[in-house]
Amino acid sequence: MATTEHCLYAFEALAANLERREPLDLEDVQKSWAAYLKSLDSADSTRPAKPLPALQRLTSPTSGASSSSSSTMSLATDTPATSVTSLGEDDIRESPLFITWNVISDEGHSLRGCIGTFEDQELEDGISSYAITAALHDTRFPPVRLSELPTLGVSVTLLTDFEDCDDSMDWTLGVHGLRISFVYHGRRYGATYLPDVATEQGWTKEETLVSLMRKAGWVGRKDKWREVELDCVRYQGKKASLEFGEYKKWRGWVDETKWQA
Repeated sequence: MATTEHCLYAFEALAANLERREPLDLEDVQKSWAAYLKSLDSADSTRPAKPLPALQRLTSPTSGASSSSSSTMSLATDTPATSVTSLGEDDIRESPLFITWNVISDEGHSLRGCIGTFEDQELEDGISSYAITAALHDTRFPPVRLSELPTLGVSVTLLTDFEDCDDSMDWTLGVHGLRISFVYHGRRYGATYLPDVATEQGWTKEETLVSLMRKAGWVGRKDKWREVELDCVRYQGKKASLEFGEYKKWRGWVDETKWQA
C-alpha cells in the first residue's frame, strides 16, 4: 500500500531535481519521517494537558457562561499524516505505480501531470523517476517550475489485483481502474484511468469508457462506441496523497536538526 513516506519521497525527488541537489533516498525518508513524528509526539507530551470541559467551566473567570472550542486540522497543512507502515502493513518493495501531480487551490485541485507504468518497479527507483517524469515530461502540460512547488499535491498509487474483464462493463466504479486496448480501422489504441478518475468526474461506466476511448485517440461517433471490440483489464490502486505544506514541514525539520540516520 502506498504510504506518506512514498509521497514525501516523490516531493523530495522532484524538489531535489529542480534545486539541483542530491535527494534523500527512500530509506532515509522513511527513517527521518519516523523520527519527525516522534519529535512531534515528544513536543506534545511536554505541553500542559487541557482541563476537562467541566473543570474549564469551574475555573473560568466568567462562571456563569460556558464555552468550548474544537478545531479540525487539515491533514496536509496542520498535522502529519499517519504512515501505514507504522500500522503493520507489509513493506512492499516492487509494484506497478502511477505518480499524479495536482495543483491545489480553494476551488479544489486540477491535474498537473500523471505518468506511470504497469511493469513492476523497485519503489526506490520507480517513485523517483516517475515523480520527475510526471512533473516535467507529461506532454499535456509544460514542465513544473520550482516556483510552483508550494501549489502542488502529489498522489502515489501502487497498482494491484489485475484481472481480465468478461466484458467492457465487468468492473466497479470507485473500486477498479481500467485499462483498455482495441483496434479501429487497422490501428491499435490503448489508454487507462486510475480507480478514482471516474468517480471524481461523476461519470457513469459508459461515460468513462467513451472518455477512455477518446483519450486513446478514437475519433468515431460516440453512439457507435459499443461496436468497437474492447479488451479490458481491471485493477485496483492503493493510493496515498500529500500536499506541499506537509513536505515543507518535514523537510524543514530535517534541515534544522541536521538529521542523520
